[in-house]
Amino acid sequence: MIQSKQMDEKLIIIGTGPAGYTAAIYAARADLHPLVFTGGQIGGQLTTTTEVENFPGFPEGIMGPELMFNMSQQAEKHGARFAYEEVISITQEACSGLFTVTTSGGAYKAEAVIIATGAKARYLGLDGESELIGHGLTACATCDGAFYRDVPVCVVGGGDSACEEANFLTRFASKVYLIHRRDQLRASKAMQQRTLANEKVEPLWNSTIAAYHTDDKGELCSITLRSTVDGTERELEVKCVFMAIGHTPVSNFAGDLVDRDAAGFVITAPNGTATKTPGLFAAGDVADPTYRQAISAAGMGCRAAMDAERYLLTRE
Repeated sequence: MIQSKQMDEKLIIIGTGPAGYTAAIYAARADLHPLVFTGGQIGGQLTTTTEVENFPGFPEGIMGPELMFNMSQQAEKHGARFAYEEVISITQEACSGLFTVTTSGGAYKAEAVIIATGAKARYLGLDGESELIGHGLTACATCDGAFYRDVPVCVVGGGDSACEEANFLTRFASKVYLIHRRDQLRASKAMQQRTLANEKVEPLWNSTIAAYHTDDKGELCSITLRSTVDGTERELEVKCVFMAIGHTPVSNFAGDLVDRDAAGFVITAPNGTATKTPGLFAAGDVADPTYRQAISAAGMGCRAAMDAERYLLTRE
């Protein structure tokens, strides 16, 4: 672990998902000796997934946490260094162009910075929601699915992630309700077919959660379902709600150094990873409103490292 103190770096990478790790691999091989801040979720979103079947090079698939661990080992082998700290803010000196990256452990100077912080899970914003996280409400089936054996649960969402979560949960739960506010899924055809063919998965179309209900121990015991068609409501017994309704990009710490679109994704140069601030780059889900796949994030991490290397050459 890097000691927390102010020090000068050529390149700092913020985030350790596929984008951050790939950027670290490329930057390390270019002798930039990058310092990588892991943040709170080391390895990013893939550490909360199960089997990854669409990452090239693994014909039998690979578990998400294993893939991220392999990437971190590869980056470290080539000379990347890791600091287990959360980034609080980034500022830039007008005269020198140097960045100051302030973390939970100290302040670091850098000539260039790559933001690869990904995105965090969205929730519905209902009353009492924050208190229920960890008590029947979660966004990680891999982390918490095994706690709900032989009881009914539900997944909220209609994309690939929701379908993957629902299929995974059938290993443990007695029943998995897939709650979607529309009348058809948004997931890929292959994922839809697999999910709808699973006899333990029951889709609940045109529905959303209106309220959570707890038992005398404060644990979730049921939800109120509301029809998106006519507004009628009914109560459904479930012991856990697994959220899979998307993610919000993590970029607020960058302040005004980056521009963002309406959804909060960092805007980069066309066909590149440069932000509006020279020397500051963004890669992966934090800057990708369209694809948001592990392989596309890794590709962006590669491009960001190469863009940063070229930028640093101009400063020599």
